Amino acid sequence: MHLSRRGLLAAGTASVAAGAVTAVPAAAAAPHGRPLSTGFERLAADGYALLDGDKVGVVTNPTGVTREVQHIVDVMHADKRVRLTAVFGPEHGFRGTAQAGGSEGRYDDPATGLPVFDTYLKSGQALADIFTASGVDTVVFDIQDVGARFYTYIWTLYDCMEAAALAGKRFVVLDRPNPVSGRAALGPVLHKEFATFVGRKPISQAHGMTVAELALLYNGEFIEKPVKLETVLMKGWRRGDFYDASGLPWVPPSPNMPTVDSALVYSGTCLFEGTNLSEGRGTTRPFELLGAEGVDRRWAEAANGLELPGVAFREAYFAPTFSKFQGKTVGGVQVHVQDREAFDPVLTGIGLLVTAKKTWSGFAWREDNWIDKLTGSTQVRTMIDAGADTREVAAGWHDELTAFRKVRGGYLRYR
Repeated sequence: MHLSRRGLLAAGTASVAAGAVTAVPAAAAAPHGRPLSTGFERLAADGYALLDGDKVGVVTNPTGVTREVQHIVDVMHADKRVRLTAVFGPEHGFRGTAQAGGSEGRYDDPATGLPVFDTYLKSGQALADIFTASGVDTVVFDIQDVGARFYTYIWTLYDCMEAAALAGKRFVVLDRPNPVSGRAALGPVLHKEFATFVGRKPISQAHGMTVAELALLYNGEFIEKPVKLETVLMKGWRRGDFYDASGLPWVPPSPNMPTVDSALVYSGTCLFEGTNLSEGRGTTRPFELLGAEGVDRRWAEAANGLELPGVAFREAYFAPTFSKFQGKTVGGVQVHVQDREAFDPVLTGIGLLVTAKKTWSGFAWREDNWIDKLTGSTQVRTMIDAGADTREVAAGWHDELTAFRKVRGGYLRYR
C-alpha cells in the first residue's frame, strides 16, 4: 500500500486523546547515579507556569520527546494547562519524514490537528512573518543538538530567535544534553565571510555547549535586536557527561545520525562532505565509515601512524546504498573511538584528510570548495594542499579558538 507523506505521518504517529493530561515521569536516575531532568521535564513539573496564558508554538523535531518517548507536542497538546496552537518544523521536518536538505512543508499534523509551519531555509523577516501569521505569543525551542557548528539545528535556533525578536515574540529554550559532552570548544572558528546555514556566526567547529548556552551566546553576542529570552536549564547534567550518562533515550536527530557514536565523530569526519570521498552516508555507520573507489589499506596504516589520541582505524570496505558511490564497493577506514575522554574529533578529521590526500592519488576537494564552508575559512584546505601535517593545520586556528573560548566561558551554565 502506498501512503502519501501526510498518510505516512497519520499512520506512524500515535494519537493522544484530546483533553487527557499525560503525566510526565519524574527524573530518572542516570547511570552515574545523579537524577537528570531535561528542560521540558522541569517545565512540565512546574505546571507549565512559564507559559501560563500564552498561545504557544514549538520548534521541534522527532528528538523532542520525554524519557517515555512521547513527543512533547503530543503531551502538551493533551494538557489543558498549555495553549499549544502551532508547531514549527526544521530541516527533515517536525515528524522527521524528510531526508537531508529537505523539509515537510506546511500541513496540519494528523495526530493533533495543529498547523505545522516550515522554517527550513527561512530567516529574517520572512520567518518573522511566519511567526506573526501563526498567532503565537511565545515560541518554544526543543531539539536535540549533536555539538557541531555545521549541524543546522543550532542555526535554526539562531534564525528563530532573530525572527522572534523581529515579530515581538518571547522565546523559550528547553535544554538538552550536548551528547558529546561540554568539556571543550575544539577546531577552527568560522570567519564571517564564510557564513552559511552550516555556520552563521564565529563559533568553533565543536562548540562544547548546550542549546540553552548557545541561545544565551547568540543573544549576548550576535543578535542585533536581542529577543526576550527564557532558558529552562537541565538539572543533574555535568559538562563532562556523555549522552549515555543521561539515562535518556537516543532518537536520531536526523536520518544519518543513528547513534551516539555517529555524533561522537561527526564534528570531525563530516569534513569529508567537502571531498570526493564517501562520508558513510548510505551505510549503517555514517561518519564512522569513510572511503572511495581505489582506496586501500595504506590509508588506515597512515592514519594509525599519526597516533591520534583515543582512536584507531580499521581497513574497511563497504557499498553505500545511496549518496556517493551508491551501489559500488569502496575501500577506506572505519573510525573506532577507544577512549572518548581523550578523543579529539576535529583533530581526527584533519588527520584523516591529510592521510587520505597522501595515500590516495584520486583525492580531491569538492569543486565548490564546500570544505571552506564546513571549516569556516580557506585555511584548512590551503594548508593541507601546501603539505602541512595534522598538528601544523591545528596550530593554525589556535589564536582564534583561544579568543572564542574566552567569550564562550561567559555563557556556560553548567559545571
